[in-house]
Amino acid sequence: MTDAKTIATRYIELWNERNPQRRRDLLAGNWTNDARYVDPLMQGDGHDGIDALVAGVQQRFPDFRFALIGEPNGYGDHVRFSWGLGPDGTDSPIKGTDFAVLNGGRIRSITGFLDQVPAGA
Repeated sequence: MTDAKTIATRYIELWNERNPQRRRDLLAGNWTNDARYVDPLMQGDGHDGIDALVAGVQQRFPDFRFALIGEPNGYGDHVRFSWGLGPDGTDSPIKGTDFAVLNGGRIRSITGFLDQVPAGA
């Protein structure tokens, strides 16, 4: 079992990385080549698809950052963690819970759930 907190921290780091090349490096180091991301609003396949999703969220919410909420946990090749998205230093207006499936300690898939989304977000 790969450490759940490490996986979740690296995941959040990816979503907060504004430099496209560093973001691609994070994808290459922490996600499998055939990785898949899906949540109720969007989905992406492979490093290109996931990178495009991250860039799109950053463009839509330029002053927001992701932060872990609570302690990640998991077993075997599965990790669960919650996150918030909002301005630094405030209670995040957008919150979710993601489930990761790993392969060799790298993220193979993420299934995301949106726990709190304000109207118009």
